[in-house]
Amino acid sequence: MNASRRPKTPLRFAGPQGASRKQRADGVEARAQLLHAALRLFSEKGFAKTSTREIAQAAGANVAAISYYFGDKAGLYRAVFTEPIGSARDDIALYNQPHFTLRQSLQGFFAGFLEPMRQGELVQLCTRLHFREMLEPTGLWAEEVDNGLKPAHAALVAVLCRHLALAEADDDVHRLAFSITGLAVQLFISRDVVEVIRPQLFGTPEAIARWAGSLVGYAEAMVAVEAARRSTAPTHRSAASPVRMRTASHEKV
Repeated sequence: MNASRRPKTPLRFAGPQGASRKQRADGVEARAQLLHAALRLFSEKGFAKTSTREIAQAAGANVAAISYYFGDKAGLYRAVFTEPIGSARDDIALYNQPHFTLRQSLQGFFAGFLEPMRQGELVQLCTRLHFREMLEPTGLWAEEVDNGLKPAHAALVAVLCRHLALAEADDDVHRLAFSITGLAVQLFISRDVVEVIRPQLFGTPEAIARWAGSLVGYAEAMVAVEAARRSTAPTHRSAASPVRMRTASHEKV
């Protein structure tokens, strides 16, 4: 599913006044329309089954516009996959800061993660496209895992190690990091269901901010449980170990 991962806004532009500015505005608008049409079609049909002609027709544009703005169909697909919500690594600075408390780190983590949810249909289409890419890979999902998800996961693990006073991460820390991330991922996956059962939970930006605040508390509790588990875990081998086993072996002899 990362500056935070705020959806890019292709309609914003900077340029000179007058006719030149209007021409640039028209170009940005045309590109944005192609992106939105392609996002909808790619998320519904996948890369292979979506034609550039369909996309151009849905956007009210000429097929040549796709070549002009994106190079080819693959370039358009890459833009659709990467631009609207960015990369997970873009959020790292929001939470992996050595002077942050655990709560501050978790607040930054969930604020960045849930920011795209304010965009309603856009993020739902992006979520569907990402899952379709996992089922029908073109190579972009593997790139996102290597360049976005792995660095973001490593940053969250570093935060947890810092607050658990660990010099090195073990499997339990990675397990905890995946579980914390899963709290937010689940909202993207189940949004359609939530909106049927309890629509007000996603109805406003304030409602989404409240989700983020709740997740911070849930994640803090998870970290506290892990810290308590570690404080009571045995740090040495029990008596029923190799010494006893060797004794039993000698007795048999």
